[in-house]
Amino acid sequence: MHTDVNSLFAAIWQDYIKMTPSAAKIHQLLSKGAPIINDHIALRTFNIAKVNLSVLAKHFTSIGYVDCGDYKFEQKKLIAKHFEHPDPSQPKVFISELLVEEFSPALQQTIKGFIEQIDVTATVADNFIYSGRHWQLDKATYQALLAESEYAAWVAAIGYRANHFTVSINDLPEFERIEDVNQALKDAGFLLNASGGEIKGTPEVLLEQSSTMADKVVVSFTDGDAEIPSCFYEFARRYPMDNGKLYTGFVAASADKIFESTNAMM
Repeated sequence: MHTDVNSLFAAIWQDYIKMTPSAAKIHQLLSKGAPIINDHIALRTFNIAKVNLSVLAKHFTSIGYVDCGDYKFEQKKLIAKHFEHPDPSQPKVFISELLVEEFSPALQQTIKGFIEQIDVTATVADNFIYSGRHWQLDKATYQALLAESEYAAWVAAIGYRANHFTVSINDLPEFERIEDVNQALKDAGFLLNASGGEIKGTPEVLLEQSSTMADKVVVSFTDGDAEIPSCFYEFARRYPMDNGKLYTGFVAASADKIFESTNAMM
């Protein structure tokens, strides 16, 4: 496992911008050349012992991250946790897992079949959380998963890597309001996730978020290539709590809509 937080996130970022070419452009657009502070990254997995949330979390807890919150998404049949590093300038980590047993026997069997193809040593390798897909997948199986769970299909096709990075608006030199960030993105031709409105959350819940719709990338299936949604870029503005410190948690109702950034546009 990585011993250094910075090298770990640098590696995750390099993998992420390969899957999300728009993120590198947005990074330039918003940073005006200054470094961008990353609010958090998100990872997705299945609640199967070999690859569950705690397996992914070990890659972060081994370098000082601590568990700071639990979340449940009834409709999407997910649970999640978020982790924070003692150094607040390091990104938070949001890891979710699909409750596989709540889906059809066909989906359960498919997912279990994928996980059986993973060598258990791969899950503790330094690069596991940016290693991509570890199993064979054909287009029909992908479509069948998509019909039941967009999340399951995404993990099946894209594998283990950051689902999104998140710009901390609080730390941007040129922008203060999330509305201005969104407008700059739209003016530059980027498509925003409008599910539940472009801005998820309010100052009252101490967190406002927005995100792009996922990039489309060509993914290899066993029966040819296809263009599917990959990863997206998120933007977060946090507000101070009564004690004056910025809120560091997540708002489940907002996160629920953010998940939809990887939905295929109908």
